[in-house]
Amino acid sequence: MDLTVTREYDAPPDRVWAALTEPALVARWWGPAGFTAPVARMDVRPGGVSLVSMRSPDGFELYNTWTYGLVDPPRRLEYLLRFCDATGRPVPPSSLGLPADVPATGVPHELTLHPSAGGTELTVTERGYGTAETVHLSRLGLEQTLDKLAAVL
Repeated sequence: MDLTVTREYDAPPDRVWAALTEPALVARWWGPAGFTAPVARMDVRPGGVSLVSMRSPDGFELYNTWTYGLVDPPRRLEYLLRFCDATGRPVPPSSLGLPADVPATGVPHELTLHPSAGGTELTVTERGYGTAETVHLSRLGLEQTLDKLAAVL
């Protein structure tokens, strides 16, 4: 099952692109409400791998790698998100307390940016979840994360 969320931002596409790809900016918005992002090592290029983390208010940390396929600034970004340890080594999402149907092989992400009258329309699609419940949980986290992105912009 897939999840798609679209947001309008009052910023031009190049500014939204920068917020999605520059380490200092990603560190300011990555993760749901109340989470921080202590690590944002970005290598945004085809075949590049970024390492990002999010820390919950109680100190629990989740790490992800983002392995890039398509990088077309400032229009489209495609990457495979995998859960990992602090060194970037993949770990099963279920070992982190995440739903068993989050694909261990990774969650494909597609981000598209389109100029709009208000600035930029950003659409994020996540693919491959096994249940509607997991899609719902991911949507909650994604919407909170995109709210934080708006604050950065």
